[in-house]
Order: sequence, then C-alpha cells, then structure tokens
Amino acid sequence: MAHTGERRRPTVANAHGLSREGRIIIRSAFRPSGKNRVNKTMLAILRVLDKHRESVIGSREISRQLKLHGVDLSERTVRYHLKIMDARGLTRVYGKEGRKITRKGSEELANALVSERVGFIISRIETLSYQTSLDLATSAGQVILNVSCFPARSLQEAVRIMKPVFASPYVMSDRVVLAREGQGIGDVVVPEGMVGMGTVCSVTINGLLLKAGIPIASKFGGLVEVDEEGPTRFVALISYEGSSLDPHVVFMKSRMTSATDAVKHRAGKILASFREIPVVCIEEARRLNERMHEMGIGGILLIGEPNQPLLEMPVGRDRAGVVVVGGLNPVAALEEAGMTTENTAMSILYEYSELAPFKEAVK
Repeated sequence: MAHTGERRRPTVANAHGLSREGRIIIRSAFRPSGKNRVNKTMLAILRVLDKHRESVIGSREISRQLKLHGVDLSERTVRYHLKIMDARGLTRVYGKEGRKITRKGSEELANALVSERVGFIISRIETLSYQTSLDLATSAGQVILNVSCFPARSLQEAVRIMKPVFASPYVMSDRVVLAREGQGIGDVVVPEGMVGMGTVCSVTINGLLLKAGIPIASKFGGLVEVDEEGPTRFVALISYEGSSLDPHVVFMKSRMTSATDAVKHRAGKILASFREIPVVCIEEARRLNERMHEMGIGGILLIGEPNQPLLEMPVGRDRAGVVVVGGLNPVAALEEAGMTTENTAMSILYEYSELAPFKEAVK
C-alpha cells in the first residue's frame, strides 16, 4: 500500500521534559493517579461542609463561603463537584436543601493532602492565641479547651485516675467542663456511650502573654522527665512548625507518658512544651505568672534566664525559655491505665467563668 504522507515519528522527551522539537511535555507523573482521587477543589468543598456538619447547606452558600477563602467557584461548578462526591459517598443529598458531609468525607478530609497540613498546628496556635480573651482582673473571658472523650461506663475509674494529676503542679488548670452523650462542649458533640471533658489548653498561656504585650514563640511540644526536685530535661520533642498533628496527642496515644508515676512517685514523664520570649519581658512574664496562679491557672513550669538553656534546650539570641505544662496530662494518665480516649487538642474557645473545679464537676 502506498503511503500518501510521511509517517510522524513519536515524540520523545529528554530528562528535562523537552521533546526533540523543543516542546514541553507534561509527564504523566504529575497527573492524579487513581480514578477516586479527591482534588483540591473537592477538599475545599469538604472543608466548608465540615464546618457546618450539623446543618444542611446548598451550593449557593458553599460557593459564597469558598469565596471568603479565596476559592472562586460558581454554583454550577460546585454542583458538578458535589455530584461526583455524592457518588463516592463523601457527601449526602438532603433534597433541595443541600448536603452534609458523611463520615467517609470527614475521614478523607482528615487524611488527604498531608503536605498542605504541615504547619497547621503552629497556625492554629497563633490564631487561637489571638482570640483568647480571658481578663485576669475579672476571671471572665474565653480560654482555649482541649476536648477529650472516654467511655461513660468507666467514669468513676477515670475520676479516680485523674484526681491526683489535677491536684498536682502538672496541669494547666483544675477547671473543667463535663458533658454526657449527645450534649455539646462548644460545637463538639459527645458520641454515644461516652463522656466528654474539656480541659484548659496550654496555648491559653500564649494568649494571656500576648494580651500583656509579651511576644511568645511556640517551638516544640514534648516530654519532660521529672524527679523529686521537679522537671529535669526534655526527652522527646516535635516541632510545631513542621507538624500536621498535635505533638502531645502523638506522645499520649503512643503511651510514652508516665504522668501517674510523676505525681505519685515523683519520677516520670509529663507532657510539656517549650516556648521563647524576649529577654526584656522576663520580669513581666514572672509577674503575670503569679497572677495566673492566683486565679487557678498554673501552666508555666519554668521561666529561664537570659540567653541560657532551659531543661537542656538552647534559646535564640536575647531570648529566654519558657516551659509550659500540657493541658492533656490528666487524660494521658487514662491512656497509661489502658483506657482508650478520643481527643481534639486546641479544640474550642470557651468562657472561663463557666468552668468548674474538677472535684465539683465530677460529683
């Protein structure tokens, strides 16, 4: 058979992604692999739905809220992506009213694009620090809570285990809020068969220092070894800036703590974090710490000396170290005893005056 034209040779790309004719070749490695991969647009929609998990919202409202976060999608485009997400079980349709995120959708949101969540913790710390509004003079205003849930059938045992920790120096505050199944702590609803407990988060310290005009930099979450003389050194650290997970939850769920031993036998490992403040603020920070202790917030364990290491941790130039106890130490004691807990660190802002001392809350 005669050929009417020259057969075109296949284009071959070199190591730089250029063809022999100089054209740019988009390699298949940059394409999403797997037909069910969730793209960034779908994740943005899932984030909006997740923030409104208790209500049904439509494509118009989703489109409006996406624009607030710099994502410009028309209602029609939102509906197109929602249909795909419905088919994958990530969202559920509720007639003409709109949609809700499903459990599968929440799991996908939690697991997808981990690279985007690197630095999420430090961003969350900075945002909540600014929003903390507690007034030490009136004991009114909002603080940051961690929310933990544990089996309701084990409530009395949990109280017995946590009581010594709440009475020790290794808690942010002995004030808590309890909720039964179906009740809410802020916007966190307690699951069936569980008891929810809100504890004051150590990031509250950041907010109080900022309100007093003291800049504070959160460096690491870690484990501090303690003995009869008190804290001695950090034995494990995770940087806040490089983490997508709360370091204290990681250490606690890995059963690396021994808070109960630290309290009962004065030898163990507790959750704590390392922060830095400018040298010129040391005296003001110490005065503020005394005022916090007077109103039941004892989170600051140690304030270091200018330009000197603290618990073997070096500091930046013209800086001083600050060691703050972890708000989840009482819950860590439950994990050490083999009790499974569900935790959301830095979960919500909550009115401090509505919290009750642990002994009263568990009566």
